[in-house]
Amino acid sequence: MQQLLTSLLASMFFSLVILPVQAMAQDEQSLVESQLAKKLQQAIPSVPISRVRESDLQGIYEVELASGERIFSNADASHFIAGDLFQVTTDGLLNLTEEDRKAGRAAKLAALDDSQKILFTPQVKKVSVSVFTDVDCVYCQRLHASIQEYLDRGIEIKYLAFPRAGIGSSSYKKVVSAWCADDKQDALTRVKSGQSIEEKTCTNTVAEQYQLGREIGVTGTPALVLESGELVPGFVPAERLAQELGI
Repeated sequence: MQQLLTSLLASMFFSLVILPVQAMAQDEQSLVESQLAKKLQQAIPSVPISRVRESDLQGIYEVELASGERIFSNADASHFIAGDLFQVTTDGLLNLTEEDRKAGRAAKLAALDDSQKILFTPQVKKVSVSVFTDVDCVYCQRLHASIQEYLDRGIEIKYLAFPRAGIGSSSYKKVVSAWCADDKQDALTRVKSGQSIEEKTCTNTVAEQYQLGREIGVTGTPALVLESGELVPGFVPAERLAQELGI
């Protein structure tokens, strides 16, 4: 009985004392992050801040900007470093910042419904690759001219729109026309081969896809995003891509 009473008292003490201390610590942490974000936002008002959190480096906070860039700041935001955070491991260097970017890219692309993309799917799909594409880009045209080679290797190509010249440009209008066509695959194939297609408009997500590309680090086309979230810039021939994917 004495042992049971002692155990109950200890449990009550933990509930009344330890848990409030933990909650207080979490509240203090949230306050630090909020104040840090506010101070940095005042310093760089033109760039909204998406997230602030503790980094793997003690006393240093990772700040994610709306542009997708990351900076690292001390707790009072008096100093910050722009760049990536690396961890030294027995196998070499691990880019922790890029690992976080990859996870973010994968999540954002997974959240985008396939109906908003133009898909080229093989009969036997082994892997999917998202490709941010323009229609006037030479290497985008070269990739698409080899589309059957990707399909033959079991690589599904999920096209997302990225008109490099920007929203409202001639390329943008061509991309929108392809995305609004009754047969999107045929329209994209024809416009990438230099043919004219019917100019069309409709409710579409081309502008949103373009903005998403910028957020996740796309600076040129084609830009491939693997299922892991890894961003591979430029044209990668089907044979080499299959080797890199291990299929």
